[in-house]
Amino acid sequence: MPEQTHAHAPARPQDGPAPGTATGAEFWDARYRESERIWSGNANAVLVREIEGVTPGRALDLGSGEGGDAVWLARRGWRVTATDISAVALERAAAHAAEAGVGDRIDWQRHDLAESFPAGEFDLVTASFLHSYGDFPRERILRTAAASVAPGGILLIVGHAGWADWQENTHPEVRFPTPEQVVAELELPEGAWEVLLAEEHERAQDRPDGRPGTRTDNAVKVRRLR
Repeated sequence: MPEQTHAHAPARPQDGPAPGTATGAEFWDARYRESERIWSGNANAVLVREIEGVTPGRALDLGSGEGGDAVWLARRGWRVTATDISAVALERAAAHAAEAGVGDRIDWQRHDLAESFPAGEFDLVTASFLHSYGDFPRERILRTAAASVAPGGILLIVGHAGWADWQENTHPEVRFPTPEQVVAELELPEGAWEVLLAEEHERAQDRPDGRPGTRTDNAVKVRRLR
């Protein structure tokens, strides 16, 4: 998906190649092999802001990439299940976790979320920049994510609000829902959930030529009440 180079909010790809190319796993494995590191290794800024003070429990990180968010959570006492479609990304993430001294707190699982989903119930489920090219059932995956949240737990979804102004939209099939659309498409049972956050925000991101730029993202945070 659209790359994000902001030092504190690395976007992470998930399932699906550009149309007419390799399978999702092959596409993202090849993407990660292009360089020794794709993302910054730091946690997403929205995750840090929204989860910093939450009592640790069991967390699920969807599209974990090279492990920045999962390692940050584990360092703060969370037991993390982290999943990605790319075996290359998961190998790097596991090495990152071992270097950080939290390898025993993270269960790395390889999933194509369009086909399979980690088992269990979690106090926090986070999905950061879970966009992709092609036929990617994002809405269904996020509904499955909501169903895996334990009573009292939180679902945090961070996404792009659109293409950056320096990017050419060559993939019209990619959809960027508004925060309100994300909440509606979760189909949360009335009275069972509380919406804590649904908003757009701007952040700094360097352009490909190194000049400073900005782009708009959005975030949705909901709590399961029962």
